[in-house]
Amino acid sequence: MIDSAMKTPPIVSAQEWEAARLELLVKEKALTRARDALAAERRRMPWSAVEKAYEFDGPAGKTTLLDLFKGRRQLIVYRAFFEPGVKGWPDHACVGCSLMADQIADVVHLNARDTTFAYASRASQADIERLKARMGWTFPWYTITDSFDADFGVDEWHGTNAFIRDGDRVFRTYFVNDRGDEAMGSTWSYLDITALGRQEAWEDSPAGYPQTPPYEWWNWHDEYGKNAGPFSS
Repeated sequence: MIDSAMKTPPIVSAQEWEAARLELLVKEKALTRARDALAAERRRMPWSAVEKAYEFDGPAGKTTLLDLFKGRRQLIVYRAFFEPGVKGWPDHACVGCSLMADQIADVVHLNARDTTFAYASRASQADIERLKARMGWTFPWYTITDSFDADFGVDEWHGTNAFIRDGDRVFRTYFVNDRGDEAMGSTWSYLDITALGRQEAWEDSPAGYPQTPPYEWWNWHDEYGKNAGPFSS
């Protein structure tokens, strides 16, 4: 039952409810357009060259930041806290980072837009693989072995960094943390923080950016590669 102390909204007819919904919808559509415009500005942000050769531990051994791209054009790295001293260790990662992990969409959809996603922590690969198996997470997760976290603003708090590469040259294109991270998890929220965006024809992007019609590249997560699109994984 509803707590009698709660000051709830009025109970109205279906017609009045629909009128209220349509009134609010005007503001919701304005917010959507504002969010699209903000993403367009993000695609025009300057890039910062990554000059240092960062190194991680991965399932197959030592790997570089460039390797984390897996040959794709873009890379998104979320710094998760899973290491000694973090609440939950060694059975769990940080509760917030774990909540984030639970809401991450199948990364194959990002791969189809030429974008790779990964977690990075200070825990060993053995601990990471154990945790992934327990929690059912399948996305790539690497071990930070140098100053990557300090250099990119995630040594003391979680955050998501976006990168792009031009051949072997890597550039940092965006960073979001604090409450900005809480909306992350969907394919769209991640693509919207990348330099290339969703890469769909309706977007306001600089001239020459890769774009294809919406819907055409969308696929079932187990069908990518069978019906290869322009950025197929």
